[in-house]
Amino acid sequence: MDPHLKHLSVDERIRLVEDLWDSIAADQNVLPLTPEQRLELDRRLDRYDDDAAATQPAAEAIARIRKRL
Repeated sequence: MDPHLKHLSVDERIRLVEDLWDSIAADQNVLPLTPEQRLELDRRLDRYDDDAAATQPAAEAIARIRKRL
């Protein structure tokens, strides 16, 4: 670990990680997909298209999961 990072508080380091992650997410279009990844994404989209009625909004899925915890 960079010695300069040890001087940051935990909150500051978490904020740094979040900022780094956001910058990576913003640039994700520059990361090329492998042929296998593209096939997998296509397979998932096809499966969704075939059975879209069986899906549910994320908020409902999260609420259902939280009830089980």
